[in-house]
Amino acid sequence: MTDLGLLNPPQREAAEQIEGPVLILAGAGSGKTRALTFRMAHMIDMGIPAWSILAITFTNKAAKEMRQRVDALCGGGADEAWVMTFHACCARILRRDIEKLGYKREFTIYDEDDKMVVIKRLIKELAINEKNYPPRSVRSVISDAKNRMLSPQEWLEENPDARSKPYYKLYEAYERTLKSNNALDFDDLLVKTLELLSQHPPVLESYQRKFKYIMVDEYQDTNAAQYQLVRLLSGENRNLCVVGDDDQSIYSWRGADIRNILSFENDFPGCKVIRLEENYRSTSTILDAANEVIAHNRARKAKRLWTKGEQGERLRFFRALDEREEAAYVAENIQSRIREGVSPGEIAVLYRTNAQSRVLEEALVRKGIRYGVYGGLKFYDRKEVKDAIAYLRLLVNPADDVSLRRIINEPRRAIGDSTVDTLEAYARQEGISLLNAALACDRVGLGARAVSAVKGFTNLITSLLMKMMELSPGDFMQALIDDTGLIRQYENSKEPEDESRVENLTELVSAVTEYDHQNPEAGILGFLENVALVTDTDRLEEKSEMVTLMTLHSAKGLEFEAVFLVGLEEGIFPITRALMEETQLEEERRLMYVGMTRAKKWLYLCCAKSRFLFNQRFDNPVSRFVSEIPRELISSGRQAAGPARLGVANANQRLGAKVVTPAGAMQRTGGGAKMPLEGIPGVSKGFGARPQAQRSALFHAGDRVRHRSFGYGTVTEVRQEGKLVVVDFGERFGLKVMAADTAPMTLAEE
Repeated sequence: MTDLGLLNPPQREAAEQIEGPVLILAGAGSGKTRALTFRMAHMIDMGIPAWSILAITFTNKAAKEMRQRVDALCGGGADEAWVMTFHACCARILRRDIEKLGYKREFTIYDEDDKMVVIKRLIKELAINEKNYPPRSVRSVISDAKNRMLSPQEWLEENPDARSKPYYKLYEAYERTLKSNNALDFDDLLVKTLELLSQHPPVLESYQRKFKYIMVDEYQDTNAAQYQLVRLLSGENRNLCVVGDDDQSIYSWRGADIRNILSFENDFPGCKVIRLEENYRSTSTILDAANEVIAHNRARKAKRLWTKGEQGERLRFFRALDEREEAAYVAENIQSRIREGVSPGEIAVLYRTNAQSRVLEEALVRKGIRYGVYGGLKFYDRKEVKDAIAYLRLLVNPADDVSLRRIINEPRRAIGDSTVDTLEAYARQEGISLLNAALACDRVGLGARAVSAVKGFTNLITSLLMKMMELSPGDFMQALIDDTGLIRQYENSKEPEDESRVENLTELVSAVTEYDHQNPEAGILGFLENVALVTDTDRLEEKSEMVTLMTLHSAKGLEFEAVFLVGLEEGIFPITRALMEETQLEEERRLMYVGMTRAKKWLYLCCAKSRFLFNQRFDNPVSRFVSEIPRELISSGRQAAGPARLGVANANQRLGAKVVTPAGAMQRTGGGAKMPLEGIPGVSKGFGARPQAQRSALFHAGDRVRHRSFGYGTVTEVRQEGKLVVVDFGERFGLKVMAADTAPMTLAEE
């Protein structure tokens, strides 16, 4: 039996509250995973069948760990429970019943690269100006529409202006293309599941009968589609337990809606609310500082983290003259901590944008400190691996034209773009897949040499199909990379990077073999689904003996002995577009809270008076978030360790800091003495990182503009009565939100 005596009182209450709706507000580091696993184990101990439990997590890694821990607690029996991510849950439901929506069960799941391939081809086919409708902008519009469960026609009704028509045409054509390719994108996994459950009541009823108990972790990160899915599946039994922390809701930019957790009590009347506030990670000083910062948010559930642990050292605040002095300070203190015996893997430097890492990396190199930047190229994103995966996807789903285009001439087999274009034209004319067009290549009108090359490819595919039915998945993967020549082209190369490509293809064989051993019934289709559902967080490796550099968004869920928060300046963090919109500013404050609560023992707050970023120099006021921390919790100065020499206010006076709020008043306080926000000389109005040369400008949606750093772009939206503009700078830089009167940008000359 599971020993609930090992839990603290609120955790135990959460584990024992099985019936009815339950909202568990779990603060950072409060042991929510422990409470959830004990709750699930306790349910199984009570005789509740594991197969009647659905537990939703946000990463595959978290799902695996939860399943293992529940198994260990109750001595097995958790295997039949569905413990998985939203997307994995939807994929499993769709594999069983998607034929009711007109798809085949062997559908392909397209990743972001595949989506871009489709969108670029459609822009070309529909003769739409790519400069005015960049592929990244189109992808964003489509994804946002799907997250809000809007069909192309419904989206157009919301956006009836002339500029929206091409987006509508592309969205409509995109949906048709995916359907003809028997493919879904990541957003579709949720949308199509909702469509299936809504349009086919018997399917919904079967899952409502099956899942008598539903748990959802990280509920603050759910979007509209996930919210609807949870409501549908929970049905009338109302045995729904959601766990989350509204103070850590930081993903609105990808569709997360904080209202889902804030309104849970209204959505499920009579729900039990349980607060987990005891923190097992950070010192009380760090927690007190984080509590004071987040208390300034209005849209939140009241809670305050506390700990029985040590008080710990005060937070270190340092304001550098520029970004290089800031980086040098960070490197000095990291070196000092390492000399004291702190493992490099227990140290993290967190920043708001990836562009801030360059100067930090240079400073660490000069000090000889090993580091790793999270966010590099992942295993399944590498070209040679994606090529091999594309072969697998085509073999499983012959209608997948995107995968065929990728590998028809990979490795090179003398099949050029003109040959593929001819095949595509024939496929459209006959209403068949590109593979079927290739199989009929002698009737398409190709030259003899092209026909011979295409037949060589189709013969290869036919041969691989036969082997896929005969061999085990691992052996077949080895045969595929051998027969296609994928590995041979790199083995014969003398380029150093090709040696690692051979290693990666060999590792792919190992991955397929290992997956087959763990999931003997799943086959190649199961492996492909597993690859498609791997998230960035799942790919994050265990802590190594290197200092970690990463964005604040990437740090959620992690913890380190020492954390350096850098770039704490108005316009950098919080970012410019949040300065005039309360909801965005509150999300930035939640991001600050997340960053602060990653630290166990030491927390460093760093900023610069002047910063060179995006090819221009800014004079930056200190972030308002620093001012929201009580003075007595912060020490200041350049020293790497030891007692404080200067208070925060004194440090600002030494640097001549002066920050004025838009109303010219003191920043509002939330209890305790705070450092006043005072302005930097030369900044007269409002907040924000201001370029040294200011000017006034007026932009309208559809304007072509030229930015000093980002080049040419198109204004897609004007906000705040012209104060903010959203500009699409194409594939390289994407969408940017900027203050209209300060951005180094002019109307482009026609």
